[in-house]
Amino acid sequence: MPAAPMLTVSLPIEILRTRPRLVFWLATLAQALLWVAVPTLFYSAPPGELAEVLAVGHSFRFGSELGPPLAYWLAEIALRAAGGHMIGVYLLSQICIVATYWAVFQLGRATIGERHAVLAVLLMAGISFFTIGSPDFGPDILMMPLWAFAILCLWRAIGEGKQLYWFALAAMFWLMLLTSHLALLLFAVVVAFVLINPQARKSAANPAVGMAAITVVCMMLPGAVLIRDHGFAFTPDLSKLRNVESVDRNIVAWMRLLVLVAVAHAGAGILVVLASNLARTKKDESAIVPGHPANPFARSFIYCFALAPVIVVTTFAVVSGKADLSGIPPLLVLSGLAIVAAAGDMIMLHHQRILTIAWISLLIVPAVLMAMGVLLLPALFAVDLRTAQPADEIAQFVTENFERRTQRKLEVVAGDPRLASLVSVASASRPQVFHAPGSGRPQLATREDAIEKGAVLLWRATDNAGTPPPEVTAQFPGLVPEVPRAFDRALPGRAPVLRIGWGVVRPKTQTTAPQ
Repeated sequence: MPAAPMLTVSLPIEILRTRPRLVFWLATLAQALLWVAVPTLFYSAPPGELAEVLAVGHSFRFGSELGPPLAYWLAEIALRAAGGHMIGVYLLSQICIVATYWAVFQLGRATIGERHAVLAVLLMAGISFFTIGSPDFGPDILMMPLWAFAILCLWRAIGEGKQLYWFALAAMFWLMLLTSHLALLLFAVVVAFVLINPQARKSAANPAVGMAAITVVCMMLPGAVLIRDHGFAFTPDLSKLRNVESVDRNIVAWMRLLVLVAVAHAGAGILVVLASNLARTKKDESAIVPGHPANPFARSFIYCFALAPVIVVTTFAVVSGKADLSGIPPLLVLSGLAIVAAAGDMIMLHHQRILTIAWISLLIVPAVLMAMGVLLLPALFAVDLRTAQPADEIAQFVTENFERRTQRKLEVVAGDPRLASLVSVASASRPQVFHAPGSGRPQLATREDAIEKGAVLLWRATDNAGTPPPEVTAQFPGLVPEVPRAFDRALPGRAPVLRIGWGVVRPKTQTTAPQ
């Protein structure tokens, strides 16, 4: 009889099968290191809304129009711990991502096996929220590990019968309630699951659950005060449910939101297509990665918490008129685990070498593109990237001019929200940001503060005179604009210089600045 052909397994797949925990830590830490290095080395200004997060956190207020305070406080603490360098905040973001991956890995080990748990974590590198969007620290990033650990604690309590984990689950929700109002919707999802599922309902029939639930409800009281004072982002607009036209618009907005969520999974989709050989490009050898058989409850648990939060939150977002991706990233922590669980107990990995190259590419290429984009897009295509704005130069110019003219420390900055937040973060004096009342932005300083202590107002100059926009002159009618200041880009090219209009509101009383 002819000998059976020997199957070959690529080295990375063999290491995954024999040392899954090593692969987990290598992949996770490599991603974290990459996304700490890229923004630290190439970003001259904080990405996304991070500047505003730090401006809010600097005041250490208990909540604002943006929601509960924990993420803002932690961002400010990380910035101070790093000596005012943004690397502290970028490191905090990646700690959250690593913690999220670890929680998913532990849940996967307990439900579908260690090897399949690693596959689930590797798939998460193909979800953009966990890679490209990770340096933009805020409530969404902090909610990722908290929600992942909450799901893990719920499994320990229900799936493994460890009653003390009900209190750990309560602790997770305490932190979530201090992070985002999204925790209220997620708490409703957990309660609904416990009430509907027979095994969960049976496990919850004990005094520990009642005590844990009472503590969570008590922690909701500060959140209720914040909602009363500042509103709730997911408050449904019931008027949008009263006519057919509004319902049609809601359905279109909901489908658009789901499409955006699906697009964020594009990288994971590429890995799935390659691994499963769906394209049927050629017949090749495959490697088997065994898991351990998952019971039906484990699979239903994973599917429920991978899908139900997305459906609930996106529905509330659409009905409340906020059909954007804010609040969505934490809901996707089980996406990779759900995909792997659906693949069965024995997973066949096709195109082993191509699959390995594809995963490494998904890890490295986005980071390289972001770095090159910061350097080249403004120079070649005149794109005004937020991360390429010269934050330090703007802050130094504004701070030195104010202090030289008034002999006082700069304590208030206003005008364009983005520019004001950049100065608040990058200035040595860390001034508070004044936003006009009714703008929907946090009220960190008042107009009276600006008049009493003095302030610098900033805006994007549109003419040679530096004429301020109407909203600035409405707040400070007597403002005399200064000659606009032009700031050079990191690389010369097609992008014009960044022209900033500015003006100084002199304080009522001027004293000599401390030496």
